[in-house]
Amino acid sequence: MTRAKIPRDKENDYTADSAKSRREFIHQQTGTALQHMGNYSFDPAQVSGNIENFTGIVQIPVGIAGPMLINGEHAKGEFYVPLATTEGTLVASYSRGMRLLTESGGVKTTVLESHMQRAPVFQFQDALAARDFGEWLEANLDAVRDVAQATTSIGKLVRIEQYGIGPLRYLRFNYTTGDAAGQNMTNKATYAACEWIKENYPGGASYLLASNIDSDKKYSRLNNINSRGTRVVAEITIPQNVLNGIMHVSGDTLFRLRQISNTGALMAGNASNGAHAANGIAALFLATGQDVANVAESHAGMTYTQLLENGDYYWSVTLTSLIVGTYGGGTGLATQREGLEMLGCYGQGKVRKFAEIVAATVLAGDISLASSVLAGDFVAAHDKYGRNRP
Repeated sequence: MTRAKIPRDKENDYTADSAKSRREFIHQQTGTALQHMGNYSFDPAQVSGNIENFTGIVQIPVGIAGPMLINGEHAKGEFYVPLATTEGTLVASYSRGMRLLTESGGVKTTVLESHMQRAPVFQFQDALAARDFGEWLEANLDAVRDVAQATTSIGKLVRIEQYGIGPLRYLRFNYTTGDAAGQNMTNKATYAACEWIKENYPGGASYLLASNIDSDKKYSRLNNINSRGTRVVAEITIPQNVLNGIMHVSGDTLFRLRQISNTGALMAGNASNGAHAANGIAALFLATGQDVANVAESHAGMTYTQLLENGDYYWSVTLTSLIVGTYGGGTGLATQREGLEMLGCYGQGKVRKFAEIVAATVLAGDISLASSVLAGDFVAAHDKYGRNRP
């Protein structure tokens, strides 16, 4: 049986004609005319390096939530947040949470650290040889750093974590990556470093570049502790009267719910003890050109709350593994760039500002959802705004 091949232009595959030829091919093969996928407003040349076999676009509705007042180190002022989603009630819920944060004086945001990891593993005859290798690596760290950093003008190798398992030495190279998320950057740098180690370690060394403990696009407890990407905190003290006025719940009721939620998260082994960080992160990622698969690790985190003596309520969200960029990847694509520009976050020098906005958005959504469950309007809101239609 002859396999029908997807049309490609070997000379220049990123043209309107190439995309059209693939839509026509799909029509012939499946009977489906890609009428809406074929309507887009940018030059196909712009997606070179972002996708192969470019055929068209998938349109996702974008709603605007806010305004949200942020008092951060990098994000300062009121922000209107673009959220791309097909889930009814989501934008309305986040907007309500943002109103609460704003009327409570604004959310405080702090970036604690920011590193991207690559994790090779070196293999030896026994545990003693692996331990000796680890000691040699520590003694030669400066040379390894020079080799790794020679591959990039932005990335800096900060440290190498070591984990010994039998005859294996697992390593986690930690880099700062400027305003890029940095996965490709650190992959190239770590490969160069490992090749140098292989050639210069007495007696030689065998390695695999990917050992899986960097947990790329996967949740891990190690990343919750050691961080991956940006570790960022959003926190707020909500006055009792504001909480009652907007959310129709009290601080002591919220705090009781928090104990139940913490216990449920512990029992289930959840990646987060918060409400639904993945919702806001995914919607914001789609609207701003982030790698959406990174939601798998970015949504992990810890919620910490306190009911204060005067009835006010302190609430914080710490995202331990937020993978974001404001330069490179999908951030320069037409509509995604507009999403970042709306936040004042496109380009160099903006990644920590964007990370703070993401964390504040998660906090707004978690507060809104928890309050909605307690106030009894969770089901009613979904019935009104999120009902499926044919």
